This record gives sequence, C-alpha cells and structure tokens, in this order.
Amino acid sequence: MSDVYATELFGLDGQVVLLAGGAGTIATELAIGFRRAGARVAIWSRSQASVDTALTRLREEAGSDEEGAVGLVVDAGSEEAVDAAIAESAAALGEPDVLVNAVGGNRGKGPFEELEVEAFEEILRLNLVAGLVVPTKLIARYWKAAGRGGAIINIASMTSYRPLSGVWAYGAAKAGVMNLTAATAKEYAADGIRVNAIAPGFVVAEQNRRLLVADEASGKLTERGASIIARTPMGRFAEAREMCGAALFLASRAAAGFVTGVTIPVDGGFLVDNV
Repeated sequence: MSDVYATELFGLDGQVVLLAGGAGTIATELAIGFRRAGARVAIWSRSQASVDTALTRLREEAGSDEEGAVGLVVDAGSEEAVDAAIAESAAALGEPDVLVNAVGGNRGKGPFEELEVEAFEEILRLNLVAGLVVPTKLIARYWKAAGRGGAIINIASMTSYRPLSGVWAYGAAKAGVMNLTAATAKEYAADGIRVNAIAPGFVVAEQNRRLLVADEASGKLTERGASIIARTPMGRFAEAREMCGAALFLASRAAAGFVTGVTIPVDGGFLVDNV
C-alpha cells in the first residue's frame, strides 16, 4: 500500500518534461529521475554532441527508448528556436506538462575592477535570459493558449542568497532567477501555472571543477573548495542526483499542487552555517 501511495504522490506517468539546458550535469540527472518516475522527456541543448551524450546516458541508466525521450538542438535564448522546440517536443512526446530551466554556467572569477562588461552581459544573458526569461515566456504563452496549466522549475544557486566572491555576473543572474521565480509565480498562478526553483548546493561539475578541486587523483581541494566544505555542515559537496527528489516533488501536481513561488535549497546546510 505504501508503494502505491508513493507512486500516486510522486509518479509522473503520462507527463512530458522539457529540459532546457538538459545536457548539463544536474539536468541530465534530473532527466534520468523524471524518466524513472514515468515521464517522457525532451532534452534541449546547444550542440548535437551534448544532446547525444545526454541521451546515451539517459538510455543506459533509465532504459529510455525513442518514445520516451527525444533530444533537440536549441538555443534557449532565441524565441524562434524555443517556440519551434516546444512544438517539436509536443509532436514527438505529447503536450508538455513541465519545463525545467537549466541553462546556465559561469566563466572564471576575478576582481570587480577587472570585470569585462561584455563578458558580464554574456553571462547574464546565458543564465537569466536563456536560463529563464525566454523559455518561461514562451511556455506560459503556449499553456495559456491551450487553456492548460503546467509547472516550471528553475535552477537557482547558493549565490541567489549570498554573493560569492569574484563571480559577479553569475551571482547577479542567479539572484535574478530567484526574484523572477517569485514574480512569475504570482503572474501565472491564476492560469494554473506553478513556478518554483531548486537551489543546488555545490556540485563538482565541468564548469566549476578547476575552482573547487586542485588535484583529481588525491582529491585535494582548492582554497575555495576547502572553504565551501568548511561552511557546509554536512561536510561534503552535493551529488547531482540529490536534486532529483526536490524536482520530482515540484513537478508533481499531487505532491506540490499548492506550492508556487518558492526556491528550495538542497545544500547540505550551507545557508544555515554559523559560528
């Protein structure tokens, strides 16, 4: 009986999930989790190589076939490309129920007075415009035109709450993600569209590996990596797969049908660290 109840509460049979930036470290784990929960998934990424890699892993770990998962090359910062991707995903898998906004990334760190404005703008556009604004605008329009609701899950960050040194544009963009999560939740609540976010703790991925790990073989951390662990009560980095529980909760109408506008930290206690 308990298994039946858990399936009713968190199962996603018949649901269709779109993952913008779906080939990233966290997003690929989310795709695996959604697929295992019964959803069909569309992975969007900017290159065919990254799409293929993510689909291969999805099929290996979740037993997914072509009817359960598709991959599309999509520039999430282009309204035309996102509009086309929504339509193509719907034609392949069925009407979408969930959008995950996982486009994002950072490029190094440095002193504020050495900041390159052009690079700052590019990172803002990647994380906030492509990472939230364009896909949210177009899926909301799509759902409203169809007279149906849906769920949007954004990917925030620890720096949505606290500025992290040297990553000026990334921090500003991720603070914006949390702000717009709340703002769009209010905007679309009456349309049956829920908007929430997950704020992952520090996951070692390709975009931040050099900032956190000094030596892969020994596991020696950089000064920044060691500082993060010292400020994380659970004493370790997060695993990407540990974001799946929060994502399944937020995607499920049965579990989170009255939840909107929140950002859930999955951070090992980083935000509650004190002295």
